[in-house]
Amino acid sequence: MIQTRQRWRGYTRMTDTDTTPPARPAIATAFAPYARILRSERYRPLWVGQVISNLGDTFHYIALVVLLFRLTGSGTALAALALAQIGTTLAVGPTAGVIVDRFDRRLVMIGADLARAALATGLAFTGNVPLAIGLAVAMAAVGVPFGPAARALLPLLVEEDALLAANTVGWSTEQATQIVAAAGAGALLLAYGTTPAFLFNAITFLFSATMLRHLPGQHPAHTEDDSSGSDFWADARDGLAYARHDAFVGPLIIVQALASFATGGTSALLVVLSARHLHLQPAQFSLLLFAIGIGALVGPFLLPRLLGADPRLLFWPYVWRGVGDIALGLLTPLPIALVVLLTYGIGTATGAVTYSTVLQRRVPDRVRGRVFATLDVVWAAGEIASIGVAGALVDRVGIAAIFIGGGTLLTFAGAFGLLRVAPAASVTLPKERHPH
Repeated sequence: MIQTRQRWRGYTRMTDTDTTPPARPAIATAFAPYARILRSERYRPLWVGQVISNLGDTFHYIALVVLLFRLTGSGTALAALALAQIGTTLAVGPTAGVIVDRFDRRLVMIGADLARAALATGLAFTGNVPLAIGLAVAMAAVGVPFGPAARALLPLLVEEDALLAANTVGWSTEQATQIVAAAGAGALLLAYGTTPAFLFNAITFLFSATMLRHLPGQHPAHTEDDSSGSDFWADARDGLAYARHDAFVGPLIIVQALASFATGGTSALLVVLSARHLHLQPAQFSLLLFAIGIGALVGPFLLPRLLGADPRLLFWPYVWRGVGDIALGLLTPLPIALVVLLTYGIGTATGAVTYSTVLQRRVPDRVRGRVFATLDVVWAAGEIASIGVAGALVDRVGIAAIFIGGGTLLTFAGAFGLLRVAPAASVTLPKERHPH
């Protein structure tokens, strides 16, 4: 408020003038953090590069499935590829974390993109099954460091209070681009075959590498000359020791191992549930995937927006997906299945952005890459074990029992996380200062 003079019938009087700016629309206020993060010159190159690269990844995945099935006429090659790619994460993950922490993470990501561009180009011109699988596995191997590097680098690009918004934007746009790309990939493959899809993916990797060049350089935590192999493996051991003994990360490893073992089989066998338990036609299976996709797209804008990066949001999604998987094993109406899978998508997105944000805030920069890589390896190990066990048991005990068993274990994992792990995340660690 300010006072102004006004003349009225020969008298002068003081009046109050309201100078309060008009209220912003509620929707503008709600989305202001996301708009602000997209205007960040430090974050935007990473985001733009990943949006385009995600388009290429989706085209690549669908084209690879089509290529292998066309060459073999069997699902065996697809199963072998899936297992080989997960196994690659197990094999490369421990060393990838050390690489991420020892070298400039921006250069690690650029190198991964350039290598994948070359391998994707090779896939475009192969008609040999072993070679195609070999190239795809090699792509997975050189890409393993990219994810931990991007997540470990993000806190050096944005302020701590912007991490949740940055992770939300990254996750949601990834889901959106996958939906858009999946819709267009079928028409492209039908009209032109798989070669253009692989070449397009190679181009998107080159584009991503170009965008990453605009990120600020990052000095690794190691400044001394420690390039010897002995020091390299010492770093690997140090990273594992930190992950194992940290009051938050150590118990989190147990939760992630249980959760991945509980969900790997049910995720892989959702199509079996659709046919044998829900009695859906093949075309109706896409409805289940659509429900999950919509939930995953909107999830980060709901609970994380209201509660922030509350560590409990890392584990509540396990509880409600566990209960949902039990419901899927007991009930058959399609509307119930769609609601359950919609909430599953919301929970997955909520847990994913909370997971990244909490770890980025709590884990010191010097070991952040190794911690992310270790958790990736743990998840991959549980996932591959779960797929193997579920695949061996599904014809003996039935798909409903697989979902009920997996849901029960997942509910336990979520409850353990809420009671044992979430409280440890509130422990304040010394802050690391980085220029922004």
